[in-house]
Amino acid sequence: MIKLVTFLGNPGSQYSQTRHNVGWMVADVFAPLQNVQWQRKFKGYFCQVNINGRNVAFIKPQTFMNLSGESVGAALQFFKIAPDELLVVHDDIELDFGVVGFKKGGGLGGHNGLRSIEKQIGTRDFYRLRVGISRQDRGKVADYVLSKFSAQEREWLPHILHGAAEMLEQCLSEDMDDCVQKFAKVKLI
Repeated sequence: MIKLVTFLGNPGSQYSQTRHNVGWMVADVFAPLQNVQWQRKFKGYFCQVNINGRNVAFIKPQTFMNLSGESVGAALQFFKIAPDELLVVHDDIELDFGVVGFKKGGGLGGHNGLRSIEKQIGTRDFYRLRVGISRQDRGKVADYVLSKFSAQEREWLPHILHGAAEMLEQCLSEDMDDCVQKFAKVKLI
């Protein structure tokens, strides 16, 4: 069972609508988090919510992406949560825009937030909800993930974010390995 959900992003208004912050965007539309009081803790914003009779912790690290593990590692250690009870919501350039999917472990796809988490907790064996942002046609990956969505993408984005949030809510009440099988890659547009 998932005990900690981490939404990845970068702090600062200049990053608020960028591709790299899509994890935070999912948090913003995730129904159980509406009207909760976030508190500063674990180098991030933290809250706990009762979901189907279980307390689940949520954190939005306020470190920059490449230091996300500092926040996640502190929360895991404080609550004595095992890595396989962690779910990280993040952008993924290896998935097409409009595709969302669950995964456990595996490669990091060059994602610095995931790399930081692995470094802090010593394993890649945690669950992930990957939100596809597509791979850029040209230029540097860092420039691309820190850029804002195109006008056409912004039209579809609310639908994708709500779809990802609904999948997350459903899977927090189910066996995560079943969710990985059922929702490995879901095309939402």
